[in-house]
Amino acid sequence: MEFRRINALPPYVFATIDALKMESRRSGIDVVDLGFGNPDLPPSDIAIDKLCEAVRNPRNHRYSASRGIPKLRLAITDLYRRKFGVELDPDTQACTTIGAKEGFSHLMWVLLGPGDAAMVPSPSYPIHIWGPLFAGAEVRHVRLGGEHDFFENLLEAWEDSWPRPKVIVLSFPHNPTTACVDLAFMARMVDFAREHEVLLVHDFAYADLGFDGYDPPSILQVPGAEEVAVELYSLTKSFSMAGWRMGFLLGNAEVVAALARLKSYLDYGTFQPVQIAATVAMNETPDFPLEVNAVYRSRRDALVDGLVRAGWEVEAPRGTMFVWAPIPPAYEELGSLDFAKILVRDAQVAVSPGMGFGPGGEGHVRFALVENEQRIGQATRNIRRALTKLG
Repeated sequence: MEFRRINALPPYVFATIDALKMESRRSGIDVVDLGFGNPDLPPSDIAIDKLCEAVRNPRNHRYSASRGIPKLRLAITDLYRRKFGVELDPDTQACTTIGAKEGFSHLMWVLLGPGDAAMVPSPSYPIHIWGPLFAGAEVRHVRLGGEHDFFENLLEAWEDSWPRPKVIVLSFPHNPTTACVDLAFMARMVDFAREHEVLLVHDFAYADLGFDGYDPPSILQVPGAEEVAVELYSLTKSFSMAGWRMGFLLGNAEVVAALARLKSYLDYGTFQPVQIAATVAMNETPDFPLEVNAVYRSRRDALVDGLVRAGWEVEAPRGTMFVWAPIPPAYEELGSLDFAKILVRDAQVAVSPGMGFGPGGEGHVRFALVENEQRIGQATRNIRRALTKLG
């Protein structure tokens, strides 16, 4: 049979490492899994208790609203007012999504079609590449990371692109490179979007994960940004609600309304008790993201310090829950997939190969900070013993 939208999908390289990990574990080998960015921290007790209470109410088991219950939309706009000083209308500028990934994918359906193009950072979180492609559009890759000036690269890619892209995808702090930007960068992007009549889509998944004094900016903090930008905010990392699938699209009212209309044909929203508990989490535990941030910062320090002691020089990221590590020179010729295989087989550590993040990811591997400091210490000691070429 012909499966039109999935036949072009490449082999999922992350599955290769996962299979090796599972094979090792079946053999009784303890593999420290720092590959999949699956948050291990639980939500607040207040959120869990409210969820249990809401589940017991028979009325909450009926269909909900795909754009989100009113109190939930009010809670997210209140959060933006407190944290970013941004005023949003909960009725016209906020729509819930079943996690940011679902929201982004269906947003691309709304914005793009065959013959259109989107500009996407390279490397990139995979759905940022495949979301536009699933919509039938073309993707223009813009190099990001290291010594590359993303804005200058974007200008060059824009001039070389025809047809002109309708959408520019942004995501800062960035997964996988951990690149961070300031509000001045966001202002430049808004000015560019106004001048060239292009829509900015900012995936703000790591809004609350900034370290060493860095506070990630919302693009909606830029005056007038709501004219040319929308932002995806998620409770996955900030409030440790990964499996709850609670996200939001915020900003340009016309775009928000378009996604809400599409979703009214596709789903009935997230389970209503989850929406109720998420509302309480944002309203009653506004400082919970600070606790989460402190945990990830401590894990970052443990991993970076341990890798440096092992002879693997990596930079400490200022944001996200990842460390983006260049393959050590002595192992560069292997490429990211074979190097990641060595880490599983010889060091009992699973990581994500950079090639899985698109054309710009080769030459790196990504560590996810999803284990405690003791396990991370075990991982770096294993790496030190296994990678003898590091000295």
